[in-house]
Amino acid sequence: MGSLSSSAFGPVKPSSFAVLLVLLLSCSSFSSTEAYDALDPTGNITIKWDIMSWTPDGYVAVVTMYNFQQYRHIQAPGWTLGWTWAKKEVIWSMMGAQTTEQGDCSKFKGNIPHCCKKDPTVVDLLPGTPYNQQIANCCKGGVINSWVQDPANAASSFQVSVGAAGTTNKTVRVPKNFTLKAPGPGYTCGPAKIVRPSKFVTADKRRVTQALMTWNVTCTYSQFLAQKTPTCCVSLSSFYNDTIVNCPTCTCGCQNNITDPGSCVDPESPYLASAVTGQGKSSNTPLVQCTSHMCPIRVHWHVKLNYKEYWRVKVTITNFNYRMNYTQWNLVVQHPNFDNLTQIFSFYYKSLTPYEGLNDTAMLWGVKFYNDFLSQAGPFGNVQSELLFRKDKSTFSFEKGWAFPRRIYFNGDNCVMPPPDAYPWLPNAGSRPVTSLVFPAFTILASLVFLLPFA
Repeated sequence: MGSLSSSAFGPVKPSSFAVLLVLLLSCSSFSSTEAYDALDPTGNITIKWDIMSWTPDGYVAVVTMYNFQQYRHIQAPGWTLGWTWAKKEVIWSMMGAQTTEQGDCSKFKGNIPHCCKKDPTVVDLLPGTPYNQQIANCCKGGVINSWVQDPANAASSFQVSVGAAGTTNKTVRVPKNFTLKAPGPGYTCGPAKIVRPSKFVTADKRRVTQALMTWNVTCTYSQFLAQKTPTCCVSLSSFYNDTIVNCPTCTCGCQNNITDPGSCVDPESPYLASAVTGQGKSSNTPLVQCTSHMCPIRVHWHVKLNYKEYWRVKVTITNFNYRMNYTQWNLVVQHPNFDNLTQIFSFYYKSLTPYEGLNDTAMLWGVKFYNDFLSQAGPFGNVQSELLFRKDKSTFSFEKGWAFPRRIYFNGDNCVMPPPDAYPWLPNAGSRPVTSLVFPAFTILASLVFLLPFA
């Protein structure tokens, strides 16, 4: 659909592109599982570990996870954070979070630690936790929103009291092997790096304090690690062609009624209610409606109307997953006409400019308490909006699929697009093979109507 000069990387000269390719191939640390998102090149989750005070056998620290990703968030059932202690540390107590296992604390008498495991696993506390167990930015059930969509809820914190550790900057050892699940795999965390101590400004802004010691851990996301199959697909249609281009067959899986009869559910099935409850399967495992594509989410892009100076698109998101309500969902759409978006209905919009001078990417999400909640499969399992674009005479065209998006993300995952040769085409397009020399009357009429000036 595009060329190097119109790619997400911005204008690239052949020579510079060749140098970039050589550098990538020569980098020994590069692998297919490493994360890089061309539309959010600096996006990551940063874990900041601030030691706030020393104790007789260790320290008290505040651990905060900042979601610096523009559109990818952590949804229910939330994050799970793990690490391996460098020495024989134990966790005496926690606020705002808890470990999933206590471990073997049999050697302790009197005070029993909260966790004695060498590799603890920590989860967030749920909303409604008593106030004496909370700290700021905690107790959201592990949900962290993206910083563009909801910056006020783009961080999660907890406090931990660590024992059997060092009591000075020189004797403390940073933990190793950090892991972040959100809630499944997908994130890869680098090593902890000691950085300058964090500084904190008091409420009256007249005093600045700082942590005794700080280290950061950076975690990046890879869709290849998160799941083996895609999670969403895109279908297309237009006013100038009766063809509806559906998602490619078996995009996210195939119906398997022989060896796995529960792989999908017919909405008319009397066993739908019992299937949704899980019956031994994890509640996170998608249970999708039986379709040709078998995807939990389908995004439909319909070129609706053509005016003299504008054109209109209708976007519909449909949830085919019976086990998931998508809260705080978002779309990221790449199309060259977003630099001339005039109006959008019932969705919020923000332009994403990952590269200077290239304004072809937009982030869309629902209006809070109106359509930010995408219900599970069923009659209410869809949201929709319309976008009005102003035409740029130098670039605008309905030919060769120009009116359709280059790529679409749902909740940060790249959706599968139909093959370009299947896109709806203009009735008078000469690039398509004609099976008959006699055009049907309705085709000729459609061509004439399309060529008339629009009000």
